[in-house]
Amino acid sequence: MIVYFYERSSDGLYQHRAPEPLRSSVNWSFYTSRGYVLFIPDIPYKIGYPGESCYNAVIPGVTSLIDKGFIDRDRIGVQGHSWGGYQIAYLITRTNIFKCAESGAPVVNMFSAYGGIRWGTGLSRAFQYERSQSRIGGPIWEYPLRYLENSPLFTLDKVETPVLIMHNDEDAAVPWYQGIEFYNAMRRLDKPAWMLNYNGEPHWPVKRQNRMDFQKRMQQFFDHYLLDAPKPKWMERGVPAIEKGIVQGYELMKE
Repeated sequence: MIVYFYERSSDGLYQHRAPEPLRSSVNWSFYTSRGYVLFIPDIPYKIGYPGESCYNAVIPGVTSLIDKGFIDRDRIGVQGHSWGGYQIAYLITRTNIFKCAESGAPVVNMFSAYGGIRWGTGLSRAFQYERSQSRIGGPIWEYPLRYLENSPLFTLDKVETPVLIMHNDEDAAVPWYQGIEFYNAMRRLDKPAWMLNYNGEPHWPVKRQNRMDFQKRMQQFFDHYLLDAPKPKWMERGVPAIEKGIVQGYELMKE
């Protein structure tokens, strides 16, 4: 099973998702046609506790499905982007229920993110944390513990879940140094992590070839951990900068 979420999705319950290379999420019809179950919960939020709100909505839903008997508890992945990517980074510091995770354009350090700007508009990022989507409820100086408790960076030492991170270097919504902080911390802690960066792309891949590449690598990542497929070469050796766009590394490793 793959768990995907972004705020609330229930109003799209009967919406058909055509099998196409999406910019930032798993394609529901593509994965279900290959034997996956998709679980897409809604998340009600409590101001000041966005990470905990996500945990309290997602994890009971996952365990409820496990209890029904048709989900393999050892083969559950999670995927999300932006606000969803942040919440996945938070979740894997609190639970080991997921076999693997893909986190796109996540904020992992609310302190450094709070002090930055949104490069696309020039607006200070502070508003987002005080009163908008991040839902902390006030400034750092008023609620320092809320910023700390909701920043996954400071508890990444607890993570046991392999993570695929995607963050692009022209992201105008979430500065990509957040993805770098995430990746560098995971590697420093000797945790399994990979980072995809599509040069010149914004908050998500726009060029079709980059969307196709992202979807291909994400599929191989999930298939390896959830379906016991062989590991692709790019997961084993990476793609050196001088080979980027030349050697893809899609080939599967031999057993």
